[in-house]
Amino acid sequence: MMRRRAFITLLGSAAAAWPLAARAQQLERVRLIGVLSVFAKDDPEATTREAAFQQTLADLGWTIGRNVRIDYRRTGGDTDSLRKYAAELVALAPDVILTHGSQAVGPVLQQTRTVPIVFVSVDPVGSGHVASLARPGGNATGFTQFEYRIAGKWLELLQEIAPSISQVAVIRDPRTGPGIAQFAVIQALAPVGLELFPANAISAGEIERGIATFARSPNGGLIVTSGGTAFHRNLIISLAARHRLPAVYPYRYYSTAVAA
Repeated sequence: MMRRRAFITLLGSAAAAWPLAARAQQLERVRLIGVLSVFAKDDPEATTREAAFQQTLADLGWTIGRNVRIDYRRTGGDTDSLRKYAAELVALAPDVILTHGSQAVGPVLQQTRTVPIVFVSVDPVGSGHVASLARPGGNATGFTQFEYRIAGKWLELLQEIAPSISQVAVIRDPRTGPGIAQFAVIQALAPVGLELFPANAISAGEIERGIATFARSPNGGLIVTSGGTAFHRNLIISLAARHRLPAVYPYRYYSTAVAA
């Protein structure tokens, strides 16, 4: 009899707990992450990065469709699209917005000073997005990629692979911190007699004209900085090949594209 009563009590307790567990699962809040990227929609690098991001979230217990949802916006670096998509993401009232690239942070900050923003591949201080690395303040924080003095190593590497160069075109976006600072480092370390030509990477047409003009003179090489150039990389790579210009790129996926 005692065993029977104990079993009934256990069964009743379990039955009472089942609806509570079910309701807890149903009521689990789905967090919303907005992602604003400078990569184009068909860029394989964006696909690779997004897959890695989602896998890491899953490893940490965040499952798409159960407790998290992600809204992506890819812009291909287009300024109007950046502003448009930044406004769209903020209007969704996400829990956090992830931005990739120096150009993506500013438009989001213009739309909100309350939604948390996490940035990657950005010069946060040089671009004016945070007050300092130690105390960023505001609603934006994140990761810078590397120290700018590495641009001097790019110049050394170019001279090693092409000792006969007498002029170097530096492809950069002058609107971004990396584009400005990395070119300044290259200027400071360039040896006497080596001519430097800044080539702006604001638009595809500007890049094509700049490289074509530069390539008319012999013994030239290219250095591509990291700020605002990634979404033009296929064009830059093809132009370097067309004009037979030795080139140093800031990321591995440029070299992968060349090999492909």
